[in-house]
Amino acid sequence: MNLAQLKLQQIEYAERIILRDDFAFKIPTMIGGADVGFEEGGKITRAAIVVLAYPNFELIEYKIAKVPTTLPYIPGYLSFREYPALLAAWQQITDKPQLLLVDGQGIAHPRKLGIASHLGLLLDIPTIGVAKKKLYGQYAPLANELFAYQPLFNKIGDEQIGSVLRSKVKCNPLFISSGHRISQLSALNWVKACLKGYRLPEPTRFADAVASNKPVLQKLLHHS
Repeated sequence: MNLAQLKLQQIEYAERIILRDDFAFKIPTMIGGADVGFEEGGKITRAAIVVLAYPNFELIEYKIAKVPTTLPYIPGYLSFREYPALLAAWQQITDKPQLLLVDGQGIAHPRKLGIASHLGLLLDIPTIGVAKKKLYGQYAPLANELFAYQPLFNKIGDEQIGSVLRSKVKCNPLFISSGHRISQLSALNWVKACLKGYRLPEPTRFADAVASNKPVLQKLLHHS
């Protein structure tokens, strides 16, 4: 599939994204986190999905899937590179979470289809994009205080596509956006509800450690 076809698919998928609260729960009992790393110089995609109990964030389950990488890194098309491994990891999960936080963009993307939106649509579940860096959009300066935030607008400035949140003082902010079946306000509030003193919310903090096989992983597993 060439880039023109991928772009058309992004546009088609983006039109199907639901940007309102479309879930049965008032308070979820399980929240998931998803992240992707790469091995062998990018030849293997390593995806991790963790499931945490809410609100105590105890680890219920985690799965890792490794699949051959089928697409090179192309800015703006990262979700096509990442989603096959994430789907494989999701299929292994026994206790499916009601809400999934994904390390990456939701609709804060030039064509409104980052990995959180792409995966949410494929799985038909509520998802939130929690990105460490801005991909697209503009925002006003952010105060250096906990939970300071600014809306993230598209390049034209007439549509909010996410929120920029100071999740930890003296750290770079997070870029939060609706993935699928959730509003921008709820996406922001749920990320805030999952913060426990670290820059990353607990679901993606666990997932990041698992996907990248970081040394902190064993510590997280031991204390969960």
